[in-house]
Amino acid sequence: MKIKKYGAIDIGSNAIRLLVANVIEEKDKAPKFKKSSLVRVPIRLGADSFVSGEISENNIHRMVDAMKAFKLLMKVHGVERYKACATSAMREASNGAMVAEKVLNESGIEIDIIDGAKEAQIISSTDLKHLINSDETYLYVDVGGGSTEFTIFSRGEIIKSKSFKIGTVRLINNPKEKNKKLFAKVENWIVKHTKEYKRISLIGSGGNINKIFKMSGMDAGRPISYIYLNAQYEFLKKMSYEERISELSLNPDRSDVIVPATKIYLSAMKWSKARRIYVPKIGLSDGIIKSLYFDIL
Repeated sequence: MKIKKYGAIDIGSNAIRLLVANVIEEKDKAPKFKKSSLVRVPIRLGADSFVSGEISENNIHRMVDAMKAFKLLMKVHGVERYKACATSAMREASNGAMVAEKVLNESGIEIDIIDGAKEAQIISSTDLKHLINSDETYLYVDVGGGSTEFTIFSRGEIIKSKSFKIGTVRLINNPKEKNKKLFAKVENWIVKHTKEYKRISLIGSGGNINKIFKMSGMDAGRPISYIYLNAQYEFLKKMSYEERISELSLNPDRSDVIVPATKIYLSAMKWSKARRIYVPKIGLSDGIIKSLYFDIL
C-alpha cells in the first residue's frame, strides 16, 4: 500500500479553502481519495470584485496571509503536490492578475485563474459520474459566490453545460432588477434544455446545499424533496441574519448567502420539473485533487 498526500486550494467568491487529501493506492485496486483536513477562511473577495471591480487592499493582505498559512499547513501535512484555482471573483477583478502575482511573490503559491467552463470540467472529474444512473437524466447545479454552473447529464453523458453569473455574493450585492434579469436568463436556458426529458433529478453541490442537507438529518445518499427544500427556503427567509446565526448556529458568512443559494436550487428544480435533489459532498477542491492525481489539470 502507498499513501500520497495532495493539496487543493479553492479561491472562491465567498471563502478560500484548503483541502488536504490522502490518496491510497493498493495493488489491483482503484485509488481511494480520503479527506485528511479542510480549512476554510471567510475572505469574501466577491464583495470587492462584484461591487467596486477590484480586490481591496485589506483583502489582498488577508489573502496573502491565508496563502502563507496554507503553505505552512501543507508542509506540516507532507503534501507532495498541490494546485490553487481561483474562480469568478478573481477572474472579474481588474487587479486579479496583479493579486495573483503578489501572492506568488510573497507566499510561493501560484494561482490559476480559471473560467466557468474549466471550473465545471474540474468538478466533473470528481465522483459525479459514479453517482448517476446511466438510464436517468440529471441537472447538476454547483452554486458558488460569483457564478453557478449548470450541467445536464443523460444516459451517463454530458448533454449541455453553462456557467451563469448568478452566484450568492453577487445576488446580495446586485440591484433587484439586475437579479430578475439574471434569473430570467437561467430559466430560459433550463426550460429550453430540459423540456424534452420526462423525468429529471437535480444534483446539488456547494457549501450551502451541504449545510441544508446536514440540517435535514437525512441519511447520506438520500435525496431532498422539492417540498422540503421549499419549506426550508420559506423558513430561512423569514429569519433575520442574526437569528440564523444564534438559532441555527450558522457561520456569519454563511447566514446571508444561504437564502439566495436555496433560491437558485429551488428555481432550478421548478424550471426543470425536478422533484428531488441529491447532495453528494463534492466540489472544486475535490476535483482539483483528482485532476492532480490523474494529471488532467
